[in-house]
Amino acid sequence: MQFIIAVTVLFATVLGSLSGIGGGVIIKPVMDAISGLDSSQISFLSGTTVLTMTIVSLLRSRGGDVKIDRRGTFLALGAAFGGLAGKAVFSYLVSYFPDQGRVSLVQNIIMVILTVAVFFYVMYKARIRQLDIRNAFFSTAAGLFLGLMSSFLGIGGGPINIMVLSYFFSMDTKTCALNSLYIIFFSQTVSLISNLVMGDVPAFEPLLLVMMMACAVVGASIGRMLSRRLDEHRIDVMFMWMLVLITAISVYNCFKYAM
Repeated sequence: MQFIIAVTVLFATVLGSLSGIGGGVIIKPVMDAISGLDSSQISFLSGTTVLTMTIVSLLRSRGGDVKIDRRGTFLALGAAFGGLAGKAVFSYLVSYFPDQGRVSLVQNIIMVILTVAVFFYVMYKARIRQLDIRNAFFSTAAGLFLGLMSSFLGIGGGPINIMVLSYFFSMDTKTCALNSLYIIFFSQTVSLISNLVMGDVPAFEPLLLVMMMACAVVGASIGRMLSRRLDEHRIDVMFMWMLVLITAISVYNCFKYAM
């Protein structure tokens, strides 16, 4: 099992760094399917791994041609508060449902809805007129929503980031990716600090977390290297195939937890 998780984390963080989805959107469903851990453990391990990946990706992106958009600061600020809100919603559901499998079912249903919506958006993006909103309040509110979904789902970000940044802020694929990672960094940092301060860290195997974080460092480094070499069309194609994979795993998990 640990070998499969290591390969998954490496694969997910390469694609996550490259496309800006964070990687948790792959790690979380796969661990739901094979690890036997509960939703709190998986969310914590996935979120911490994704945070590691974003730190490495942002550090390696310094000095590159793609920059953080001016609105990225407001998006990140909103994401920080959204991370707290998402953590609160998750904690409430965990306390409400004695069986955490119900919480995982809700998370995977939402994951399916989001990934299918983003898949069709990317497919028809060329025909859709993107907006170019520059309002600080809207940017903060969008960040709040993205941070909430990221923290609640335990995925560190996800395809929804890319759709929102592309449609509402007219960012191209590579700019979306970098700004999405910036948003994920803030939301996951706040979520982790909240866990530590509130003493809400679930029991987990330390060696498993260390292995996942090490794979995330390697994956992020490879992802940033590929980002400089691949054009936006190839990244979009890889992104769409990744959405298909995520949807398939999440649908499987929905049936698994529903049964």
